[in-house]
Formats: sequence, C-alpha cells, structure tokens
Amino acid sequence: MAFLRLHPSDNVVVAVDGLSPGDVVDDVRIARRIPPGHKAAVRPIAKDSPALKFGQIIGFALEDIAPGDWVHEHNIAFHSVDRDYEFEADARDPDPVAVPATFQGYRRANGRFGTRNYLGILTSVNCSATVARLIAREVEKRGLLDDYPQIDGVIPLVHGHGCGMDSKGEGYEVLKRTQWGYAANPNMGAVLMVGLGCETFQIARWKQAYNIAESDTFRSLTIQDSGGTKKAIEDGVAAVRDLLPAAANVRRETAPASALMLALQCGGSDGYSGITANPSLGAAVDLLVAHGGTAVLGETPEIYGAEHLLTRRASPEVGKKLIERIRWWEDYTRRNAGSMNNNPSPGNKAGGLTTILEKSLGAAAKGGTTRLTAVAEYAEPVTARGFVFMDTPGYDPVSVTGQVAGGANVICFTTGRGSAFGCKPAPSIKLATNTPMFERMAGDMDINCGDVLDGVSIQDKGREIFDTILRVASGERSRSEQLGYGDAEFVPWQIGATM
Repeated sequence: MAFLRLHPSDNVVVAVDGLSPGDVVDDVRIARRIPPGHKAAVRPIAKDSPALKFGQIIGFALEDIAPGDWVHEHNIAFHSVDRDYEFEADARDPDPVAVPATFQGYRRANGRFGTRNYLGILTSVNCSATVARLIAREVEKRGLLDDYPQIDGVIPLVHGHGCGMDSKGEGYEVLKRTQWGYAANPNMGAVLMVGLGCETFQIARWKQAYNIAESDTFRSLTIQDSGGTKKAIEDGVAAVRDLLPAAANVRRETAPASALMLALQCGGSDGYSGITANPSLGAAVDLLVAHGGTAVLGETPEIYGAEHLLTRRASPEVGKKLIERIRWWEDYTRRNAGSMNNNPSPGNKAGGLTTILEKSLGAAAKGGTTRLTAVAEYAEPVTARGFVFMDTPGYDPVSVTGQVAGGANVICFTTGRGSAFGCKPAPSIKLATNTPMFERMAGDMDINCGDVLDGVSIQDKGREIFDTILRVASGERSRSEQLGYGDAEFVPWQIGATM
C-alpha cells in the first residue's frame, strides 16, 4: 500500500511507506520525497485555504501548494477554527453483550476491584521524598516482602511540590484530590503517607478533608515528629511492617469487566497514530463499554480542534462542560504566552504530524464511538460508567497521574515514536502504531497495531487489545512492568504560582 486517503473530501493523502519523486498517487505525480507517515497534496491547495485530512481541517496553506508536493509545517500553519458544537447528534449506546467478560481481580472492602496489589508510600511535600525512597529501599534490603507474594511491591510516589503554594488555591485542591485518589485507588492494598511537618500541604488537614483514620491499611508520619531522617526511616519501616499483613490478605477472584476503568493515553504520536493504534484502541473501548466498563480519555490540549466530534456524542450538559474546559485552556495558554499549537513535539512532527488540529483528530479516536457520559476535573473521582473525559494536560506523566487518581486500574498507551512509560500502581499496555518501531523496540511494546496497514481490521485489532486488557488485569505483566517502569511517573499537575 503506497498511500491512504482517509476521507473522500481530503486534499492530502498519507504516504504509508514513503514516496519518491516520480511516484504516481491518485493520478498525481509526486514532486519530492515524502517521508513515511507524512502527507502529500493530491489537489491544489490555494494560499490560506484549508488542508483536509479525515474530512476535517488540519491547517491552512502558507502558500499555494501544488498536487504532488509535500504538505508539512513549512507550508501549513495552525489557525484556530470556530467549531459547530452540536449535542446528541452522534450519541450512541452500545449493544448489549450476550456473555459478560470477566477478569481475575482483587476485591476491596468498598466493592471495587484492583488489578494489582501495591503498598504505596505517598509524600505530602518534596522535602519528604528522600525519606519515602529510603523507607522503600530499606523494606527491600531487609526482605520484608519475602513472605508476602500477594503484594506486588512497595512504591514511593514522590513529587516536587506541596509547599510554596496557596493553601486555599486551585493548585492545593488539585494536589489534595490527587493524593486522595492514589490512596483510594483499588490497586493499592495499603498506604503510608510521609510528610516533613511544616509544609503547606498538611497531612492532618488532608486526613480531615477525607475522613481518613489510621488503620491496618493506612498510616502516616512526619520527619519532624519522628525526630529526624534516620528515626523517620525506622518509623516508616515499622509502619510498613504493620501494614503488610492486611495488604496481603487478598486473593484474586473472578470479577466482571465492568469493574475495569481504563486510562487512555498516547505519547510520541506519529502520522500513523490516528490510522492504526488509536482507532483500534477505540474499538477496544467500545467493547469495554459494552461490557459495562469505563474508559477515561484525557489530554485536553490533544483533543483541541476535535472536541466538536465529542460534543456530538454528549448531552448538552456534558458537552457544555467540555467546551468550558477548552475555553479554560485557551485562556491558560494566553496567560502563559503560549499557543495551543505548541503541543506537537519535535518527535510528533518528525513522525508526520503538522499541527495540533491534525494530532487531535487522531488522538480523539482512542475514545471509540459510544456516548460521552461525563466530563471530570483533573484527579476527580470518576463515578460515571462508559466513555468519560477527564481534563488533563497533554504531558503524559501528568495526564496519567490524574486518570489513576480518578480511579483507573489499567492503562493503554499508544505510541508511534516509541515512548518509554509505566505508571504504578496501574499496569500500562503499550500499543505500537507502526511495525518498524514495534520491531525496533519489541522489548517495550505489547501489541503491534502496524499490521492494520497490512489488512488487519480495526475491529479485530480492537478485540486483540480488549483480550490483552483482560489478561493484564488478571495479573499478566505488561512490558513496562517487566522493565520496571512506573515509580517515577507520579507527577501531579502543578497549577498556579510557586511562592
């Protein structure tokens, strides 16, 4: 296959394996080399006229573009476009399933199911990060987990703020929600919270906000109250020792697929993302939703320009909430002297993506085709079932942190360039958009979606992804887990001034 036309109205096509001068595409002779995954014009595009891909605007011509020419950032520019926000036009509920799917999960006291069983060490502030890491290191050195095979590990989840912030501001509220979301995530068997003692983000205030009490699955301490670093480490190790029996008192049991909450992510996207991996993941999402599960799409800057396709799948109430978040991001970037088009990275552009409009059209495909049931704030507990949107940045670690805080217990991450990523306590499944990258980074990738270009149907690939989700949720280790990723990817969104 030399090229792909993705919609009859498109004036560009995608070069599947690259095109050379003299190649004929759609009765058009190629004028210059077109790299794999990039675009070639197949119709004249006059200066200031839109370039169309997926039947949608992806940018505007900076100059007259002749048929056969390469279409990329040298001759296409981003301009914001007024969208026609319709509601309910494409809202679709899934067909019921005959046999509900299941997985083997850990039942929690509140009825939720985990796919992993970790003991987490959370930190209230950057000042307690080193102590948290040293507690985890001592637990490992002393072999405290040797008698508890039911526990997947002790993970220090540290971050870079918690002080120098407004104690009543938006940033504080986001951190508060994020910490609670991780403590309450069903993949956590027990939690130790470590603080310094004098920081803005006070553990006592946080516990009071969520009615958290010390128990056999939750403990807290501060370095200052313990009497310094060494004593805090010993207190922390003792607390972990006390938490281990209750954390280990679980066994996997049969759980309905409706107990799964899937975080949807893409990173290192390329020109194939919106053609192979993202729509295939969307087909898997449709299956999960049909089985009563939940899928959470995030990365608000990466649906910018495609949000009108999501509002068509939503009620007016839900759709207007999504538009409000889009307007917030437009204002946020203006206040910071940025642009929504700053999002495509150099790697995205090298892979064939030109503007945020093009990137977003492919990224939104991860969300499948069913009704958009809710829009959540960052790290807000997701209580709706079905396809949900969460307002997060496009930066993957920050985005996934919000989704896991919202309750996600498994992650699917599509990549075209080869992102290195994991996110404990939730297992991350990596989906490659193209076969060359999959083969080059086979040790990091779980599924090759590049074979969609060879004739594998989107629906068949979606079924493969769905089946993999069930196996990983049941305990099969993903590539990211095998490699040890996930400890460093806890990155709460820092909003507001650092004081």
